[in-house]
Parts: sequence; C-alpha cells; structure tokens
Amino acid sequence: EKEHSMSLWQGLKLYPKAVGWSLLISTAIIMEGYDVVLMGSFYGFPAFNKKYGQLMEDGSYGLSASWQAGLSNAMNCGQILGLFANGIVSERFGYRKTMMVSLVATVAFIFILFFAHNVQTLVVGEILMGIPLGVYQTLTVTYASEVCPVALRAYLTTYVNLCWVIGQLIASGVLKGLSDRTDQWAYRIPFAVQWVWPIPIFIGVWLAPESPWWLVRKRKVAEAKEALRRLTTRGDASFDEDETVAMMIHTNEIEKEITSGTTYWDCFRGVDLRRTEVACLIWAAQNLCGAGLMGYSTVFYQRAGLAVSESFNMSLGQYALGICGTLFSWVLMSYIGRRTLYVYGLVTLCVLLFVIGFISIPAMSTATSWATGSMLLVYTFFYDSSVGPVCY
Repeated sequence: EKEHSMSLWQGLKLYPKAVGWSLLISTAIIMEGYDVVLMGSFYGFPAFNKKYGQLMEDGSYGLSASWQAGLSNAMNCGQILGLFANGIVSERFGYRKTMMVSLVATVAFIFILFFAHNVQTLVVGEILMGIPLGVYQTLTVTYASEVCPVALRAYLTTYVNLCWVIGQLIASGVLKGLSDRTDQWAYRIPFAVQWVWPIPIFIGVWLAPESPWWLVRKRKVAEAKEALRRLTTRGDASFDEDETVAMMIHTNEIEKEITSGTTYWDCFRGVDLRRTEVACLIWAAQNLCGAGLMGYSTVFYQRAGLAVSESFNMSLGQYALGICGTLFSWVLMSYIGRRTLYVYGLVTLCVLLFVIGFISIPAMSTATSWATGSMLLVYTFFYDSSVGPVCY
C-alpha cells in the first residue's frame, strides 16, 4: 500500500540513489543505439563502401543488397543469443556480474570490428558484438524495475528508449564529423569510439548495489537489506527496510507457490495465455510497426542530392526529435495511460507509413526522396512519443 500510494516526488526523494544507479546501468543501451545506427549509416559512407564493397555499374563502390542484409541481421542473430542467455545467466550469477562480463566481452569484440580486413570478418564481429548487446537490452530494464518503487518504474524503464536515441544521435554526429574523410580512419574511428563507454560503466557497475529482489530470491536477506539501504535516503522516517524486505519475501513465496509444479507449457493455457499474448505482442509490435525504416532517412536524403555531410545533419535532427518524443511520452503516460497511448500511437504510425508508401508510387525522384526522408523524421517523433518507450 505504501508503494502504490507513493507519489513521483516522494519516490524521487526516497530513492535518489536507486535512480542514479538505474540511469548509470541503462547507459549501456547507448552502445546499442550507437552500433545499430553505425552499421546502417555506413552503407551511405563512401570510405566504408570502397573498403568493404565492390565496384558497381555506375562506377561507384557499394555493398550488395545481400551483404547489407547479412551485416544488419548478423547483430540481430547475436542479440537473440544474448537475450536468451541473459535470463539464465543473470538469475544464476546476479545482475552485476553478468553486466561486468558483458562489458569486458564488448571491449574484446570491438577489436574484431576495428581490425576487420574484409566484409566476412565484419559479419563475424557483428554476431559476437550482438551477444553482450542482447544482454544489455533485458538486464538494464530488469534492474531498473527491481531497484525502484512503482512510482518511478515507468520513467526509469522508458529511459532505456531515451538511451537508444542518445546512442543514435552520437553515431550520427560522429559520422557527420568524419564524412569528408576518404582514408581508413573514416570508418575505424567510429568503431573505436565504442571503447569509450565500457570502462566507466564497468566501474559504476562494480560499485553499484545488487538488486534486492535477486538477493531475496537467493535467500540473502541481510544483503538485500544492505542493498536497500544503499538505494534509499538514509534516515527517512517513512521508510523501513525490514518491512520492505518482508514484502519482497512474501511476494517471492507467493510466486513460488503459484509456479510450483508448473512448466513453460502453462504460459500457453488458461489465464496465463492471455498474459503471454499481451507481453509478446506488445514487444513484437514495437519492431513490426516499421521502426527499422527510421535509420534509412540518411540514404533517402543522399538520393535526393544532399551531400553526405548534410544528410547526416538531417539525421542529427531526426534523433534530436526522438529525444524530445521520449520526454514527451513521460507527460502523455501520466495523463493518457499506457494502452491508449500505444493504440493511438500505432494508428498514427500506420497513417504515416501509408503516406510514405504512396509518395513513391509515381516514380522515385529528387522530390519524392526529400518527402520520404522528411516523413521519416515525423515518424521518428511519433514513434518515440508512443510505441518506442511505452512498451517497456
């Protein structure tokens, strides 16, 4: 009752340290947003295409559609492995240890991308790089939801989406700054920039408290109380770690009783089938609503005749809109509600995609390329105001 009656301000006042640790660990998602945009934007990068592509019919260098698909999907394959592994590994060894190992793996796998001599090595590097990035995707959200009270949970889990956009913004800025270079450093420096994040995040995770919920599940009650003390404001009369841990133990025992004798098959029948459908379709809709098209705005602007450097200027504007959209979603969630915002967000994105599709019906021209790229900017704002963050 205390948790559910807690206001946003009371939550911030009582759990400022938890907010700080959650924001720090969620920062790992910036790497993910950065890497996803990096590879997609490289397809419009002359120096990258000359090194890893082949001579095209028009005399320019470029990667074939099959290799583009291979590079883009290689990371997705690695992320699927990381997503599945995280559930097992983090529950056994804890969130902090899993996170630190993933950060060390990230540093190692960046070497493969940085020193890759051909496109085949890049594919291998992207698969391996995807594994720790897949871990970050779920571990950061789970940690945020477990260290903070209900009043803060929506904001700190949707902050993950903001980290995605920040990573995309940084990637566009780095690529814009190097777009005029024609040597190998034009594509190697963007890979090397990824070494900036793991070390400070590793130090932060090393110092961070473990999730008290995980400690309770492992019957480490004394350590759970200590973790709570490190997550909350000391001396606050409204907080009692003993009763909070007692609530966690009680909840854990109820869950164990409910799940006793059940299997994964039970997720697909009875009341739990409905819960499975909602959870799976909400996540699927985030990816099936056309979100993958946002990264192609740079390519459309280049086809419209915009210089490479100027096209990345437009990308910077796109991801700045994404940041504004995510912050705006926090306001909308407070007044509209999650489900309503999700449904109307999907309707809006559907209309925008129809507009983008019909624009190109006559023939692809400079005007249609401009229009398509600009509509993708509008799409980004509405996506990051609704479907993008709210699904968390």
